[in-house]
Amino acid sequence: MELPEAARGRAPVIAGAVLGMVALAETVARTGVGANLPVGVLLALCATVPLAVAGRHPLAAAVTVTGTTLLSVPFYWSPLFTGIAALIAAWYLVARRRLARVRAAAVERDASRRAIESTLMEFTARGERARIARELHDVVAHHISMISVQAETARLAVPGMPPEGAKHLLAIGDTARTALTEMRRLLGVLREDAGAEPTRRPQPTLEQLLELIDETRESGGVTARLILRGRATPLDPGVELTAYRIVQEALTNARRHAPGAAVDVELHYDDDVLHLCVRDNGPGPPPTDANGDGGGGGGRHGSSYGGGHGSSHEDGHGGGHGLLGMRERAAAVGGKLHTGPAPGHGFLVEATLPVTAGEDR
Repeated sequence: MELPEAARGRAPVIAGAVLGMVALAETVARTGVGANLPVGVLLALCATVPLAVAGRHPLAAAVTVTGTTLLSVPFYWSPLFTGIAALIAAWYLVARRRLARVRAAAVERDASRRAIESTLMEFTARGERARIARELHDVVAHHISMISVQAETARLAVPGMPPEGAKHLLAIGDTARTALTEMRRLLGVLREDAGAEPTRRPQPTLEQLLELIDETRESGGVTARLILRGRATPLDPGVELTAYRIVQEALTNARRHAPGAAVDVELHYDDDVLHLCVRDNGPGPPPTDANGDGGGGGGRHGSSYGGGHGSSHEDGHGGGHGLLGMRERAAAVGGKLHTGPAPGHGFLVEATLPVTAGEDR
């Protein structure tokens, strides 16, 4: 039964006092009343009474009790029994204090590690969302600009248009320009948040997947092939960009952490959704570490995920930056992502993306 804090603090004092009185009786019994009694009393008290301060100074008390008990051996021809009891109790308190400090340090280190990991994941997610927003901006800005241009062109090019119609077209153009301005202002905030300027280049589409796969083959890391199923349907530009980036990240992942493995990239067009699957036949994550629920960001494939081939795979508290980025991208367009060990062996990345961005599935 655990003693209250106050009782634990008084216990050494009581033990020291009780052992001191018993030690006096033991000394009298061993030496009798004679010339050796004062020395015996001094040794008895020094071997037991220091236990009273062991609650605050356990090491000093233990050293004093131990030294006195050893000195009493030649005097009594054997150590005092009370001295042995005090010695055991004193060193027990030293060990308990030491174990308590070790546990407290371990708890503090664990709390610090969790705080650092949480902060790292927060900043990673923030930066990834900013990068996604910048890429989608290039896609969306083009369409908004086209709305503005077409509205203005229709207003000026259609002869005999009623004033009311021209007014509406002018309002459409103004609204599109305002939306574009606000979006660029928001993007500026995100750029500052991410701390880096984006590179200006056309955003990739699924038409460049073959080039990406060829680059992967030429790198010598993996053997990759592209599999298309179903009838290809036009995709929302944001969805197409998301699909490309997921495949790109999965291939990079396989190249770094399953070198020499074969990778299948499969696109399955099914009605109004795109099923995307990237699977390698590498060793995969250790069975004890993999949970396969796609719920986090640990790192069997940890290049950008902050882990190695054998670290925790999807724990959500580690450093799964690449998996986190793929998951953020899928969620941004209303899709879903699953990552985990593939059946048999290897690693699997699966995504279900709507044809039109923003549709929850």
